[in-house]
Amino acid sequence: MTELTVRKLLIDLAPAFEQRWNGRDAFRSAFFNALSMSFPVGEQYFMDSVRAGIKTLPEDQQQRLATEVQGFVGQEATHRRIHGLFNAHLEKQGFKNELERRAVLRLKQNAHRDVRVHVGATAATEHLTAIFADWMLRHPEALQGAEPRLQTMWLWHSAEESEHRSTAFDVYTAMKGSEAWRIKIFRYITTTFLSDVARQTVRNLWHDGSLFKWSTWRSGYALLLAKDGMFRGNYTLWRAYMEPGFHPRQQDGTLSQEWLKNHADQFTPVGQPA
Repeated sequence: MTELTVRKLLIDLAPAFEQRWNGRDAFRSAFFNALSMSFPVGEQYFMDSVRAGIKTLPEDQQQRLATEVQGFVGQEATHRRIHGLFNAHLEKQGFKNELERRAVLRLKQNAHRDVRVHVGATAATEHLTAIFADWMLRHPEALQGAEPRLQTMWLWHSAEESEHRSTAFDVYTAMKGSEAWRIKIFRYITTTFLSDVARQTVRNLWHDGSLFKWSTWRSGYALLLAKDGMFRGNYTLWRAYMEPGFHPRQQDGTLSQEWLKNHADQFTPVGQPA
């Protein structure tokens, strides 16, 4: 069992920030905005799925996982709230969250599916976010030039995503979800998540007026597709999920632990397993 602390982040998101908040870089700002736009509806789905999943388990397994699931839900609820505040500024800047609209429609279309599918989809998405999160902790320069409070927000979120990367996976395993479906769902989630984020990034760049500038896509290549970029540099970790017997804890979470230890002055623990 993983002990998960729920933390109150000590930053003020009330003041507005500039449109190209991430170092005045159009692509980095648009891409991270797209990620943030996906979080409130996604985090709610993760919470609902894991809570529904654990209720299907025998009582002894529920008790074994209950404390971790409670911490997972608390962390995700905090992420949802923080990114809701962040996204409110984007809305005032004129950005339209089409990603959320499509995600809500997709969730309605798939609401009838077996709860194991939803928990499996949560586990798959959590793996993607965890490997991206670890990349962020290795590459804080991806936020170079951003306000300190926004750097803290993204790195705190990254640290917690890495920290709880195995919760949904463990619930799926306890529900006796099959390996074949786990991998099938992961492929589907990879395609839909990345395509949604890509479409929203393009939409954000269009609104920003930087979609057709060479500097925009040069920055995008450096961030995502360079040798150690967020996408290309994580290919091995992405592929590992499809190996038989894979477990998220096989991948190193040291950077998350170190960041949380070294930045304890940036948050207050509000909930911790006894």
